[in-house]
Amino acid sequence: MVHVRELSKVYRVHQRPPGLVPAFKSIFHRAYRNVPAVQSLSFDIGPGERVGFLGPNGAGKTTTLKMLAGLLHPTSGSALVNGFVPRERSVGLLKSITLVMGQKQQLLWDLPPAETFALNRAIYEVPPAQFQDTVRELSELLELGELVNQPTRQLSLGERMKCELAAALLHRPKVLFLDEPTIGLDVAMQLTVREFVRRYNERYGATVLLTSHYMEDVRALCPRVVVIDKGRLLFDGAIEELVKSVKPNKRIVLKLSRPVDGADAARFGEVMEHEPSRIELDVRPDQLQAAVAGALASLPIADLVVEDPPLEDALRELFRRSRTDGADSR
Repeated sequence: MVHVRELSKVYRVHQRPPGLVPAFKSIFHRAYRNVPAVQSLSFDIGPGERVGFLGPNGAGKTTTLKMLAGLLHPTSGSALVNGFVPRERSVGLLKSITLVMGQKQQLLWDLPPAETFALNRAIYEVPPAQFQDTVRELSELLELGELVNQPTRQLSLGERMKCELAAALLHRPKVLFLDEPTIGLDVAMQLTVREFVRRYNERYGATVLLTSHYMEDVRALCPRVVVIDKGRLLFDGAIEELVKSVKPNKRIVLKLSRPVDGADAARFGEVMEHEPSRIELDVRPDQLQAAVAGALASLPIADLVVEDPPLEDALRELFRRSRTDGADSR
């Protein structure tokens, strides 16, 4: 559904020092510098996949999504979305995709969401019967109720986001580009949005490319992740493979029946966190069995859990290695 090969985007940025004289000089002569936002990016996403698109701020995630949606033209490289070239903005492409950005909205501020729904129905030429069925179905899944008949300005952030999702999916797109769809939402609303995206994907077989700084969104929705930094691809694969390749050690979380000294626990691994009733250890895989047995035998353990390191730690280490390698190459 999404085919990307050597995709690049370079912005030509005007450079001018502050002050009146440089401003006057820039009228006749301007200095520019090239700022690469995306560099030789390649990946493929199959029908029905849910893929997390991860990277730090400024990594090029939103720029990539805009190129895939046809809003930006790439400097070089190629892309196909559902068989269409995004930059051509063909009707077939526009009817098969949607782009939801958590920091932008399409709802009309002074009108109820129902008016935006009707406008989108006309724009996408959705048959009236299908439109009514879709609105009813989305309203049930998102628990919209009477929200669609209230002016948008009277809705909370979470209510607006639910209506944004409904408006973006009225034409039943096959490809969903979701850029921070849960930003600013409380925990309960984040869960609602995540569950809705999952159910929509399963019901219609839609392909989902999701960017989010909330790792819980990614863990809950995306078996696979594509990670970029400074516009370059760093990793493409399963979350478990990412964590295992970057942070192979295991975490042992010990819940204690009484406080113990950190030095006692340090015999079994590196102490990552130490609280009166909880200790978290970092342990090499080949030492895991001995560490668990030793801790159970010598510490007042009420509960013990062995788990992989957090995804956030793996990403942080991946970005650190990337930037260290980049500095070394220079």
